[in-house]
Amino acid sequence: MNTKNLVLMALLVGVGAVLYLVIPGFVEGMKPDFMLTMMFIGILLFPTFKETFLLAITTGVLSGLFSTFPGGFFPNIIDKLITGFVFLGIVLAVGHLIQKVATGTILVAICTIISGTVFLSMALLLVGLPGGAAFGFLFVTVVLPAVALNAIAFIIIYPIITNLLKRANFNTSVSQA
Repeated sequence: MNTKNLVLMALLVGVGAVLYLVIPGFVEGMKPDFMLTMMFIGILLFPTFKETFLLAITTGVLSGLFSTFPGGFFPNIIDKLITGFVFLGIVLAVGHLIQKVATGTILVAICTIISGTVFLSMALLLVGLPGGAAFGFLFVTVVLPAVALNAIAFIIIYPIITNLLKRANFNTSVSQA
């Protein structure tokens, strides 16, 4: 892991944090997690165990710190770690096919559903759901819209980042594809 990779991953997490902070919360204080989208892009660029762990733990801690969900700190960390490694496993299994925006978008949508399910499950187990909200209600009103928003964000952001990295001759798995 070199300094250039760390700086790019930090920039991705930082952009995700800013997007996360400016998006207002809606149902029961929950909001779409654009940090998740940036974590997915970081894993696509650097598909290794170390980089995935670093991205997942950093994204989880920041999401937890900024969470508007009551008691959302630990569920966010657990969610990002599990989702990050599931995403990495699929990326490694699929190989270079994942570099296509359409394939990446489908994977982002699937892993956003996994992320939302893990988050709500951990929140239910660790702190309970706020206001007595039902798991299914929060899944439909928060997770499913987040899937759509994360997919749209990925479609817009991923090609921009990959084109910038290719122009800058930045060495990632994308530039080698």
